[in-house]
Amino acid sequence: MNTLIKNYILEHENDLIETRRYFHQHPELSFEEFETTKYIADQLDKLDVNYRLMEPTGVLAEIVGAKPGKTVLLRADMDALSIEELNDHLDYCSINSGKMHACGHDAHTSMLLTALKALLSVQEQIKGTVRFIFQPAEEIASGAKKMVEQGILEGVDNVFGIHIWTVNETGLVACDPGPSFASADIFKVHFKGKGGHAAQPHMTHDAVVMAAEYVNNVQSIVSRSVDPLSPAVLTIGKFESGDRFNIIAENAFLEGTVRTFNNETRSIVEKQMKHFAEQVAAMYHGTVDFEYIYMTEAVDNHEGSAKLVQEVTEKAFGKEFIYHDAPTMGAEDFGYYMKEIPGAFATVGCRNTIKETDFPHHHARFNVDEEALKYGAELYAQYALSYLEQDKF
Repeated sequence: MNTLIKNYILEHENDLIETRRYFHQHPELSFEEFETTKYIADQLDKLDVNYRLMEPTGVLAEIVGAKPGKTVLLRADMDALSIEELNDHLDYCSINSGKMHACGHDAHTSMLLTALKALLSVQEQIKGTVRFIFQPAEEIASGAKKMVEQGILEGVDNVFGIHIWTVNETGLVACDPGPSFASADIFKVHFKGKGGHAAQPHMTHDAVVMAAEYVNNVQSIVSRSVDPLSPAVLTIGKFESGDRFNIIAENAFLEGTVRTFNNETRSIVEKQMKHFAEQVAAMYHGTVDFEYIYMTEAVDNHEGSAKLVQEVTEKAFGKEFIYHDAPTMGAEDFGYYMKEIPGAFATVGCRNTIKETDFPHHHARFNVDEEALKYGAELYAQYALSYLEQDKF
């Protein structure tokens, strides 16, 4: 491992923590990260680092090493959530009402910014190019796609990202080959019948009955149409219908999400859901509009990249910091970067019950053990150097 990188991050740990607290105090929602973008750009101006402002928000920076070589992309997301923070005991609690960094993106951004500074301090040792993307709008699964459309992957050979993780104890790094985060899709189903008086059901086609039939039976797709060795989750989270207690509803609206780890399963579920909706509507003499929206891609860690993360972790922190975690049906739009380019996505634990950093992601009491920040910052930087120095993939 590069000891200069480690020493730089340890010497600047207080700055790293203060930067994270600044971002935490000033959260901005997806595609509204204007002040965050400006803050990062101002920092890069002071460092005299080349960068490009993305549209509508986001920053792409680059450090070109003294020696020619490959290009590795490091990514941090920077948007917050529409949650009212309940950590009133913190002196860096959000000052933006109804907005909160409840998923750790403030940590990601500060860790990557510190990693950039550390890599800049050893620029003459870098073989190749390190590219950095401070990405907007991960929380609405749109930011990565938007950045790719603006060309950030041109010339990139490998991608690496980190998510801070309250599930695991502080400092534990999980990055195994294969799927780690699921794809996440949204579906919308609109059943249309014929409304009427509750006392005359024979003159109507009840949209509530159609939707209820669908809700009760659509789960059989997972149990009977999908390979049991290929996990899938189908969740209906919204059911809206009716106007009054004694009126049979003409319309019923359902919305939900599907999570899978591969696109073959994804396609089967979509096809079967549409078929179910059409058959139910026909059975009750109604019609249906079915919409299925592909959102994030599954995060599927490239074998060589994931093993490199583990090697870097062992050398930088010790073998005891390597953690083997099960895949999650949670989603991350980082998978969009990995559709054609190999890479890896790691989690860095920040759970500490004494410091009350054990609340789940997206909780109003979410917080991170700031002891984890130095691990994340160093992992970013050491991974970039290690990837550029190896020639196996």
